[in-house]
Amino acid sequence: MKRNRRSSAVAALALAALVTGTGSGFAATTTPPATPVATHAFDTAPATATAPTRSFQGTLPAPTGPYAAGEEIIHLTDASRLDPWVPSSGPRQLTVTMVYPAVPGTGTPAPYMTLAEAAGVLQRRKIPASYGVTPQTLSSVTTHAFDGARPQRGRHPLVVLSPASENPRMTLTALATDLASHGYVVALVGHTHEDSGETLANGQTPPCAICDHPETVDFDAEAVSRGRDVSFVIDRLTHGNTAWRLAHLIDKHETGMAGHSLGGAAAAATMIADPRVRAGVDMDGTFHPVPMPGQITRPFLMLGSDGHTPGSGDGIVGRAWAALGGYKKWLTVAGADHFSFSDLDVLQEQAGFPTGPLSPERGVAITREYVTAFFDQTLKGIHSPLLDGPSPNNPEVLFPS
Repeated sequence: MKRNRRSSAVAALALAALVTGTGSGFAATTTPPATPVATHAFDTAPATATAPTRSFQGTLPAPTGPYAAGEEIIHLTDASRLDPWVPSSGPRQLTVTMVYPAVPGTGTPAPYMTLAEAAGVLQRRKIPASYGVTPQTLSSVTTHAFDGARPQRGRHPLVVLSPASENPRMTLTALATDLASHGYVVALVGHTHEDSGETLANGQTPPCAICDHPETVDFDAEAVSRGRDVSFVIDRLTHGNTAWRLAHLIDKHETGMAGHSLGGAAAAATMIADPRVRAGVDMDGTFHPVPMPGQITRPFLMLGSDGHTPGSGDGIVGRAWAALGGYKKWLTVAGADHFSFSDLDVLQEQAGFPTGPLSPERGVAITREYVTAFFDQTLKGIHSPLLDGPSPNNPEVLFPS
């Protein structure tokens, strides 16, 4: 089977945590474990005329660090590049959520997403009204981030986050707020036309242009395109007249990137092209394109679900792992599913859908703890014993390599 077809199921990874169902939620496909995927159990909502209406009130876990999480949305336009998926739309436009260390007790609660972004999610997923998930309830999920919060003083490392294929940027909000609470500036990048909708500067929220036919998607090209998005965002945040009023908070010499699924592959692709990214994290993803020896010699962390190990799959992941030349760690989380590493399992549980064996709260806690430990060690120079081997406080985390 060709690699792009093996990986095509990755493009189906959208807000599966809120997928319609009759109790089965979403089901894992039978694929090589090196390419963890999930499919929607139902493409069309079941009849729900007699189903009782639930009350959905989503809440993400609170950040664990000493700082609050401030938030600000910025809009960027790359005049040097046409949109790769809809060239007729003109230059590439991006929406980025900046999350930063803030003074507790300042600012006002930030919404999870715009009403238009929430409506795009519901339209694409066909979620029945009986679950109580409406544009209003989805957009008002409690994030523990605060608009207009007063920033902490000093300069902080920058971490860029890229979501899974078809997933909007806000599905990594729980990780972003926690990193900010531990002293990082975080840029959550929305990859326009690649998900259920990102609200742009002109107020429009264009739908996905490449989601309906995942079998035709070139995932190498998509990951490389995301790398170009990220490099452009870093440019605008660290050079000249920046696009963000709080850019002085960023230590431009300390930049890392983490991504979920295809976003993780994009982290590796970005590191190949952009030496400014000093450390990368791939959360339950594979590699697109496969790095060659010598292309990535900076620190890299693989954090994934059961069976997602260097020796799994058809050899692609193993070759990529062997090609990484710097400090590297591969950790697996027992009982995790593909969405344990994002906000999605938490929201799935709160909406009344089933989740995997691992508690959604544990999935978020483990992701936060190990990603923060990795960036503390690689960007701040703070050694973390968590990365040395198994921990009695985190028995789910295994060290296969």
